[in-house]
Amino acid sequence: MLKKYAKISFLIVFIILAIKGGYEGYKLYNRYIATNTKNTTKLYLYIPTNANYQQVVDSITKTNFLKNQNSFFDLAKERNLNLRFKPGKYGIKTNQNNRQILNMLLAGNQEAVNISFQNVRLKQNFVGLVTQKIECDSVSLLKLLDSTAFVAQYGFTTDNVYTMFVPNQYQMFWNTNAQSFFGRMHKEYTKFWNAERLKKASDLKLTAQQASILASIVDSEALMDKEMPTIAGLYLNRLQKGIKLEADPTVIFANNDFTIRRVLNRHLRTPSPYNTYLNIGLPPGPITMPSIKAIDAVLNHENHNYIYMCAKEDFSGYHNFASNVGQHLINAKKFQQALNDRNIKK
Repeated sequence: MLKKYAKISFLIVFIILAIKGGYEGYKLYNRYIATNTKNTTKLYLYIPTNANYQQVVDSITKTNFLKNQNSFFDLAKERNLNLRFKPGKYGIKTNQNNRQILNMLLAGNQEAVNISFQNVRLKQNFVGLVTQKIECDSVSLLKLLDSTAFVAQYGFTTDNVYTMFVPNQYQMFWNTNAQSFFGRMHKEYTKFWNAERLKKASDLKLTAQQASILASIVDSEALMDKEMPTIAGLYLNRLQKGIKLEADPTVIFANNDFTIRRVLNRHLRTPSPYNTYLNIGLPPGPITMPSIKAIDAVLNHENHNYIYMCAKEDFSGYHNFASNVGQHLINAKKFQQALNDRNIKK
């Protein structure tokens, strides 16, 4: 009888241990091996710079991608995530387990973001565009661009610093701060302005910044890329002769009214260092972010004797060019009449 009870007791203990072992095994499986993401498409987890662990927990909870939060945070505690997490933007894929997610956060294996920009007129617009992609806030970045002391370290002024940003597509990490972004863009600038481009600018008696400023005017004038070298050559002719550039886009910029379609005499009188109808030479900074095509059009300009240009009266986007004032007045009269015919008064 005692043997029978002993066997039953042993069996009960065995069953209990088996159940407990199975439960522990199930917990271990969920903790280390089982898929623990419920998202059906890729999503992103953001951990801010200088975040504390509670903010990390809040971000994970808010993103709501975990099937079983308890198993994840149990393993997170075991792996000391609270002491070792790295800030950044992390891509959470489908069918990831806890180990895979934690390894990303511990190693800082975040995804790079793509930042592309071109044809951005103002620094403020540029800053807003960039800070949509990276953690850096617009106030911090704009403050650096407007800091005389800071930009001087890189050889720029607050007027011409905008020429440092060469339009292209770049990859960088989301948690890039203002100083790091500026430094990266300066590296890209120095790569772009290689020895060949610098020599071409020097041969024109221009610095890299001045070539970019002129390119910003060329870019604003040329609706057709194929005309850029011709327009660049025209403005270089005027610079070399000491003639005012008299570029309408600089007047529009000086008036800070980009709705102007017809530049009038009252616009030409607006006092501003950017108004090339009032000032000889280049303005102190670009009037838009110059494209690479426009910069290279300046450096590889067309040689000719044109010093006047006027939009064609057919509104094709092309220009009539002239080397003397008489022909220019004829071209200008045709265009002004075309504006009148279309009732374009301002």
